[in-house]
Amino acid sequence: MNFQFRLATLEEFPAILEIINQAKARRKADGSNQWQDGYPNIETIESDYYKKAGYVLVNEINELVGYSAVLLNDEPAYLNIEGQWLSNNEFIVIHRVAIHDNFLGKGLAKMIFRKIEELAISKNVYSIKVDTNFDNLAMLHIFNKLDYQYCGQVYFRGSARRAYEKTLK
Repeated sequence: MNFQFRLATLEEFPAILEIINQAKARRKADGSNQWQDGYPNIETIESDYYKKAGYVLVNEINELVGYSAVLLNDEPAYLNIEGQWLSNNEFIVIHRVAIHDNFLGKGLAKMIFRKIEELAISKNVYSIKVDTNFDNLAMLHIFNKLDYQYCGQVYFRGSARRAYEKTLK
């Protein structure tokens, strides 16, 4: 299958919210508190859109199969890491990675990460920073598989999160 990773459109908001809500339900079923406080929501997706940070992964028949936010140097919480980043250069931040229930188990979250790494290199940015809850085992597995390095803790909405970085050159 061929997949395209591109900026989201306004018309895709309902499909994006469906994917986000499915991911929230999966996190809850896993016993996690991540994404159980109303975040992310429509306002979050709108903010991603207007910042040109909301990206979708679509298959060859234009079905939306995944979503992620991709931001450049834009995560204030990362300034206060308990630990140390690998680099202090420009960086891409990845947030809100989610895959549609119908497409789970096909390696598409890893594909999103690889597409973001390609996007970063195309913009001459060679650092990717990301975080997740301590109990998000699926995401922690992806970080490990893709050689992201644990750098310490950051805090969002009062909760500690594991912070990772990958340098691309």
